[in-house]
Order: sequence, then structure tokens, then C-alpha cells
Amino acid sequence: MTNIAFSDKTKGLSGSAIRATFKLLADPEIISFAGGAPSSSLFPCDVLGTVAEEIFRTFGNTALQYGITEGYAPLRELVRERLVRQGIIHEGDDIAITTGGQQVIDLTAKVLLNEGDCVVTERPSFVGGLNCFRSYNAVIDDVPVESDGMDIDYLEENILKKKRIKLVYTIPTFQNPTGITMSLEKRKKLLNLADRYDFYILEDNPYGSLRYSGEEVPSIKSLDVSGRVIYGGSFSKILSPGLRIGFFSAPSEIFEKMIVCKQVTDVHTPVLTQLIAYTFVTRYDIDAHIKRACELYGKQSSFMRSCISRYFPDYCSVTNPEGGIFLWCSLPERFDGEELFRKAVEKKVAFVSGAACMADPLKKYSSFRLNFSNASMENIEKGIRILGEVIESY
Repeated sequence: MTNIAFSDKTKGLSGSAIRATFKLLADPEIISFAGGAPSSSLFPCDVLGTVAEEIFRTFGNTALQYGITEGYAPLRELVRERLVRQGIIHEGDDIAITTGGQQVIDLTAKVLLNEGDCVVTERPSFVGGLNCFRSYNAVIDDVPVESDGMDIDYLEENILKKKRIKLVYTIPTFQNPTGITMSLEKRKKLLNLADRYDFYILEDNPYGSLRYSGEEVPSIKSLDVSGRVIYGGSFSKILSPGLRIGFFSAPSEIFEKMIVCKQVTDVHTPVLTQLIAYTFVTRYDIDAHIKRACELYGKQSSFMRSCISRYFPDYCSVTNPEGGIFLWCSLPERFDGEELFRKAVEKKVAFVSGAACMADPLKKYSSFRLNFSNASMENIEKGIRILGEVIESY
């Protein structure tokens, strides 16, 4: 077979560890803490089925026709009003609908990053974001995540004072993969640094509605008065990931350029799924639906932590998030997360190795991510017990 001359943007890419892990999950005996999916028990299948049938019957021509790139206007306005009411964005901010939250990251990178530009991420960070920046041949510098979010002093002293950066990518609320929330003080400091060192912030917030304890923290976007923040959100974790409905708000010039790039990418997000989301939110109580999700995830998170306390050795530490769907476990440096993963899979338990969440995935890391949102209480206890035995026998 002849050698394929892949583009410079893709020749260094390989399938993510999470995607590879999904292939293992075809085995029905596997207990998976590896995904990032919401609980399928929360999907309002009957209601959405009724909504879809009605849409085809009464708005079929609209649902099956081309739409505008910015998104279905009533849904855009509904999302905008909700975000303004929640204090997340400002009154005059515009909103566009995307094909999932992942597209917000891609459009931001496409608009702002040239090959070789520096983007800063958290350490650890979301694998989808990391792979996106890699696909644009950006240089990724990462900043440690502390118990109250990104280490802002490290960011300034070790990166900003030494090089020019274009973008900081952060998941400040219930971060993926740690579940940690950035403090208000750090959010303000990050904005001040953006002004001083002239960079933009991509605030990725797919989990922000899933709070089950603690107090709300203002979004970075809500604090922005100088046009430094691009805000991304999604319906994936609160309604359905399969609908592929995300959204963003950005400074006007960046917003317009992102719309042009989206038009080139997919023309528009499917009108049918936008109509389904809009009808559900306007006709049914989305906040009650979110509340049920928060109650379930709060119980699952607490139960998984109690199982970890019971079955894991004392030298394993675990985060204690106030929301979201992930826990982050850290072991002593002698552990290799990739080797631990292989041993766990042999015992029919899967998780995400820390290496998948790092800017340099080739180094050895002793941490790993656990997802609890799509596992039964029975499987949480069984899987954590097995995983504890694997750690003890490492």
C-alpha cells in the first residue's frame, strides 16, 4: 500500500484513549466508569417521541428544510433569555446554536489559532479539547488544577511572562475530568490577566447546571466587561447528547467569524433537533428535569465516594465535586495509570487513564477519571470494589 500523505494538521493525531475504551464496552460484562454520558434513565423518550411526531405533522417542511447558520431563531432567543436570567451572559450578548458543545471548541480554535500558536489548558483537561487544539497544530501549555481551580500564579509566572499566548481554555465549573470548580477570586484574576497579556478565554460550561451542593459561582463570561470571553454551553448533559445541541456567545467580531466557519463546516445544526429541543423546553419543565438529574448525580457521586473510602487504600485521594459527573483519583507516583487500566479491564472494569487528559499523553501518570452518571448503584459498588483490589495488588 502506498504511503498516504496526511495533512500536517492530522498526521500527528490518533484515536483518543476514551474512544478506544468505548470499543471495550461492547462486552456486556464490563462495568464502565469511562464514559462521560448522562444517565439514560433520565432521557424523556416518550415525551420527545410525541414532540417529534407533532413536529413532523405540523412543522415538517420547516424541520426538513435548510436553516440559517446561527440557528433556529426561537431556540436562540430562548437560550439567550435563560442565560441572561441566570446571570451567565449580559443582556445584549448574542447566541448561536452549534452541533454539540464540541463544535464550539473547534470553531474557536479555527478562528483564533494559527499553526504554532500557544493555547493554555488545564492539567488535566478534556480530551476533546486537547485533540481539537492538536488538530490545528497549536502548541499546548498546561497549568496545574488546584482544589479551587487553575493555578493562576503558575499561569502568569511560568507561561505568560515567558511567551505570547492566544487562548486559555478552561472548564471552570465541575471541570472535566476533576469535577473541581474554579473560585470567584481566580475567575477575576484570569480575566485581569487576559486584559494585561492580551489573550482570549474559552469558558466551556457543559456541566454548570448540574449542581447538587454548594453555592453558585458567577460565570467568567458574566464578569467580562472587555470582550475577552467566548462562552460555550450544551444541552447534552441536561437533555440528550444525541440531539447534538450546543451554543455559544462571543465578542461580536469573533462571533461573526465563527458563524462563517460554521457555515463552511456543516451549514447549520439540524433544524429537526433544534425544534425538538425548543418544543421540549417551552412545553415541559426543563428546570424540574434538571433538578431530577442533580438529585440522581448527587446520590451517585456520594455513593461512589463512600465506596472508594471503603474499598480503596488510604493512599488514594479523590476529589469531592459539588456538581457534574466526574471524580478524579490520584495515586502515588509509583503507579502507572495505563498499566492500572489494563489490569482493571482484565477484571472487567473500565475507567479513563490520566494520560488521556494531559497535554503530553506519553508521560506516565498515576491519576485516573471515574464517571458515575451512567452506572447503577450496584455496579458502582461492585466496580469500585474490584478496582480497589486491582490497586492493592498492583
